[in-house]
Amino acid sequence: MSNRGKYTPGPAAPAGVRKDGDKWTLILARELRHPPALVWDALTDPKQLSEWAPFDADRNLGTVGPVKLTTVGAPSPHVTDTKVERAEKERVLEFTWGGNLRWELEPLGSGTRLTLWHAIDSQFISWGAAGWHVCFDVLDHLLAGDPLGRLAGPETMKLEGWQRLTGEYAKQFAT
Repeated sequence: MSNRGKYTPGPAAPAGVRKDGDKWTLILARELRHPPALVWDALTDPKQLSEWAPFDADRNLGTVGPVKLTTVGAPSPHVTDTKVERAEKERVLEFTWGGNLRWELEPLGSGTRLTLWHAIDSQFISWGAAGWHVCFDVLDHLLAGDPLGRLAGPETMKLEGWQRLTGEYAKQFAT
C-alpha cells in the first residue's frame, strides 16, 4: 500500500559541492533511523532498489564486478554497462551511473549516517540534489515499512514542492 498521495518533500537538507578542475561532485548526507545492515541491503538488493532508486540493477550490487543499470523514467530504456568498483559490506559502495557514485554508511546510534558523493554535470547539481533528496525520503519510508513507491525521473518533477526544493538547493550552491 503506497502513501504517495500524502508525500511532499520537506525543506532542502544541508548539502555540498566540490569542484576539481571542470569536475563537480554533489555531496548529500542523511541520518536514517535504520541500522547499517538494513541500509546496505536497500543499496544493493535489486528488489529493494526497484522500490526507491532511480535505476534498476540486473544483479546484487554487494560484490565487485560488472552490472547493468537501467535508468527509470527515461523516455526509452537507457541501460548502462558499469562496474561495482568497491563493495565493503555495510561501509562503502562505489559504482558508476551518470557519474561516479560513492555511498558511505556510518553507524549512528541505532541508525546510519548515509553519505552520497555523486560526480555530476554542474548544470544539474540542484536537480540532482533534489532528486536524491526525494530518493532518500522514499528509502527512509521503505525501511520503516511505510513504502511510498519509487519516485524517479519526470514523475518527480511533477511533485508538489519540486520547484521549491530545487530552488532551495540552488540557493545553497550559489557562489
